[in-house]
Amino acid sequence: MPKRILTGKVTSSKADKTITVVVERKIMHPMYKKFVTKSKKFAAHDSENKFKVGDVVNIQECVPISKNKRFEVIY
Repeated sequence: MPKRILTGKVTSSKADKTITVVVERKIMHPMYKKFVTKSKKFAAHDSENKFKVGDVVNIQECVPISKNKRFEVIY
């Protein structure tokens, strides 16, 4: 089974080796037929602490690293 790759923007890099990434997607509302933006936050492993707030990154699923971290930065 392939691993999910998501693209999002870094919103926090305060923790050591961890960044918070917001992934946004647009879905069509079933009744009103308008596009609605949905977003979700993911904690991702950044081993080198090189990404800062505002960077656009790709994250990939991996084995659980901690309680909330299930993604790692690939770019």
